Amino acid sequence: MQASVIDIRTTNVMRYVVPLREGGSLPAIAEADDGFMYVLKFKGAGQGAKALIAELIGGLLAKKLGLKVPEIVFAQLDTAFGRTEPDEEIQDLLKASTGTNIALHYLSGAVAFDPAVTIIDEELASKIVWLDSFICNVDRTVRNTNMLMWNKELWLIDHGASLYFHHSWQTFLQNAERPFEQVKDHVLLQYAVQLKKIDELFHSILSEEKIDSIVSLIPDEWLQENDSGQTADKKRSVYAAFLKRRFAASGIFTQQAKYAREAIV
Repeated sequence: MQASVIDIRTTNVMRYVVPLREGGSLPAIAEADDGFMYVLKFKGAGQGAKALIAELIGGLLAKKLGLKVPEIVFAQLDTAFGRTEPDEEIQDLLKASTGTNIALHYLSGAVAFDPAVTIIDEELASKIVWLDSFICNVDRTVRNTNMLMWNKELWLIDHGASLYFHHSWQTFLQNAERPFEQVKDHVLLQYAVQLKKIDELFHSILSEEKIDSIVSLIPDEWLQENDSGQTADKKRSVYAAFLKRRFAASGIFTQQAKYAREAIV
């Protein structure tokens, strides 16, 4: 796999500010040594490092396809961090997350996207539905849109529930060409009328080489779970193979999204 041409900064977490308890994995707002605030997601959370891998891949693919995602950084957590944290649950989480975690730039003043308030144009809606069908993101629904309005623009956040097939590692590749049936619950599905056009557009932007460059960024320590006995490099190659095979078969999930939309309008 070729070396990455994507530059992701690495920061050191200096201050734990406040937990975001609405998130199932207990993310937090934290300050890093670059002076910026981030939404920090921990590898020691219940969903484990696979949620961080999905966050990394989903967010970087969105960026490659021209969608707005807050800057993604690797966030280093020192072993001494959090020793003075009085909340035992948070202290345990911090201890379990020593090393490399992931963080997204905190968009101060952003508000959650509300489909009843803001109408998204058909092209943007089609791009987001296509992306979420590609990465199998089950978490962009009316109940939890995982999108923010910031400076009058739509920003995508929280891709940790994507690529859910990797929780069954041994059959991961077998699912690459499956349709994404959960698209029926997508918050933007009714507006996604340009899926065929977007499928053609994204095939002119994304490539196997760009997929390789994204997958190559997965840190070794996120690939240490003993669920296959494979090396970190081998696991990266499986992620790349899954994404390439799914991308090549995009007509399957694009057609599924089209059928799902027709069923609700």
